[in-house]
Amino acid sequence: MSRIGRLPIPVPSGVTVQVAGSTVTAKGPKGQLSRTFPELVSFELDGNEVKVLRANETKRARERHGLCRSLLNNMVTGVSAGFSKKLSIVGVGYRAAVKGRTLDLTLGYSHPIAYPIPDGVEIAVDKQNNITVSGIDKEAVGQTAAVIRGFRSPDAYKGKGIRYSDEVIRLKAGKSGAAK
Repeated sequence: MSRIGRLPIPVPSGVTVQVAGSTVTAKGPKGQLSRTFPELVSFELDGNEVKVLRANETKRARERHGLCRSLLNNMVTGVSAGFSKKLSIVGVGYRAAVKGRTLDLTLGYSHPIAYPIPDGVEIAVDKQNNITVSGIDKEAVGQTAAVIRGFRSPDAYKGKGIRYSDEVIRLKAGKSGAAK
């Protein structure tokens, strides 16, 4: 039995989970998420928790068991508490600003970058250097943060660029043969 898949998913108060065939919908104070799961797993509502069951013991069903449990748990957590990722911009002259549904980034290129903010994701900028990406869909929040970080990944020599706030960058030593 999958160690992750066999754990029941607790449903907090204020959140409702509805199962209709292979489609599961979670509604909560932050919004609503819906996802269609493979036929190899089924969901059982038991009071204030949801159990994920597999249809058979095939390899494909065992593979999907823990995955579907994690996806449903992320849906329930998202509609109740939400998710957020924090990014830091390091570098002289590097800055960010939100204008409407666009994130404007100045990252040392010859042109500013205008990134359209995806639906279901909110972006806030604090002091032009700190970006907070938040939303109810964990996948969309993580993908948006990864795309923004990809515009200027941290440099290995000076550490300039966009990084996650908890990311540690190990700096390399520069040229050592030039100092004689």
